[in-house]
Amino acid sequence: MRQAQHIAPLDTGDAELVRRALARDEAAVRAIMRANNRRLYRLARGILRNDSEAEDVVQEAYVRAFTHLESFRGDSSLSTWLSRIAMNEALGRLRRQRPAVDLDSLPQGALEAEIIPFPLAASDDPERSMAQREIQAVVEHAIDELPDAFRLVFITRVIEGMNVEETAEILSLKPETVKSRLHRARTMLRDNVERKIGPVVMEAFPFAGKRCERLTDAVLKRLGF
Repeated sequence: MRQAQHIAPLDTGDAELVRRALARDEAAVRAIMRANNRRLYRLARGILRNDSEAEDVVQEAYVRAFTHLESFRGDSSLSTWLSRIAMNEALGRLRRQRPAVDLDSLPQGALEAEIIPFPLAASDDPERSMAQREIQAVVEHAIDELPDAFRLVFITRVIEGMNVEETAEILSLKPETVKSRLHRARTMLRDNVERKIGPVVMEAFPFAGKRCERLTDAVLKRLGF
């Protein structure tokens, strides 16, 4: 695939990118992959909860997509089409690993709760940075523990920022089901994080390390030591 070396412009539409990719334009294929890598990986990771398997799924999804690219009709966006392929690939792998789960059999709830935000900010304090990483790990693990149906909706809506309609299309759900599952996912996630976060928060802002040493040195200096 060496026909074109230029980078596809950002405003290139799906139809043009597909046309160029079908003509074995390497730049177009790269542009499609760069635009969708993160979304496909997160969707696959959300289903399989395994980093390396998610990467394998994304590769397989791209191979399947690019070898059947002529079947893309533009009824949905290229990103949605690729997302569906990746999710089907991941779900197929999941079914081979364990008995199939009927996503519609899981309970739904309508309670709305906001996920506790734990923004990570750059810090020159190694203890605070470590605490932030621990908090992030708690949240990520809590997401992994959500039941499949709710985890997939949470990842598509919150982490990937898809709208209700796009999420409903990818997951083959009604928009009302997407909304109720998102509410329930947030509630379960909040409760799970609150149970686990206590010991981490206790150490999140310790008066230790450089701050402790700095204060101690300042006091000793003022006392003439």
